[in-house]
Amino acid sequence: MNQKNLIITFTRNPELGKVKTRLAKTIGNPSALAIYKKLLEHTESVLRPLNCDKAVYYSVKIRENDIWDSTIYQKHQQTGEHLGARMANAFKHGFKNNYQKIIIVGSDLYDLKTEHINQAFQDLETNDVVLGPAEDGGYYLLGMKQFHPKLFRNKNWGTDSVLKDTLKDLKEESVFLLETLNDIDFFEDLEKHNDLKLLINK
Repeated sequence: MNQKNLIITFTRNPELGKVKTRLAKTIGNPSALAIYKKLLEHTESVLRPLNCDKAVYYSVKIRENDIWDSTIYQKHQQTGEHLGARMANAFKHGFKNNYQKIIIVGSDLYDLKTEHINQAFQDLETNDVVLGPAEDGGYYLLGMKQFHPKLFRNKNWGTDSVLKDTLKDLKEESVFLLETLNDIDFFEDLEKHNDLKLLINK
């Protein structure tokens, strides 16, 4: 394992009525849960081949016997009042443990590939920060070599202004932008993913 690099993903505990709530308004809670479980499986398959340390941060409680093999993934509890605080605490914990490059990704991107994360680690060689823009105006990936607390403050998390406001904070730093991807939040986001649509009403 490459002890200098760390990949983090944040997950919600897959419970009925508590995941993909915007999507559930259209397709119902059982289908939204089935799709979220499929997204988690996809994320795990993307992270597993990476040659770095790996950590999963749970929203509610740490689970032992799930898809995240504890011999491969460090397991932590998210802490903080909002998404920015929770991400900041995860980065701080990683840097405190002497990681040199840390990347965080979401767990609801069906277009995410292992290559995106490998590219991000590579681009951190020559840039201060790497961002993966999401089509909804947020970002699906954030990577850095040192902690930048300003990135986690004064953001309207979950809105279309997050990426724009984050880039404003990084005027003094060198930033590399990966390709834009779409996360799965609404029924329209399923349009090009027939295998996800097959999970509806099962």
